[in-house]
Amino acid sequence: MKYLITFFLVLSLGSILAGYLMDFNNSEKLIGFGVLGLFFIVFPLFSYHRWKDKNVKDYLLTKENLDKMNENQKSKKY
Repeated sequence: MKYLITFFLVLSLGSILAGYLMDFNNSEKLIGFGVLGLFFIVFPLFSYHRWKDKNVKDYLLTKENLDKMNENQKSKKY
């Protein structure tokens, strides 16, 4: 998965850079395809790769998590 993300990232950035540096008829389309590749392929794959084994409830502000945070703050005080 990491190599696939890296491949699409290099491909998208290369497309953007090539469209920016070269001056031909379809350079704007090349830049556009690079940006679309970043936002619709690279970012979702990266997000999935980073969050696939995580529990979402650990990151939500629930009553239990707020209580844990308050206990940690009280224990840090002298």
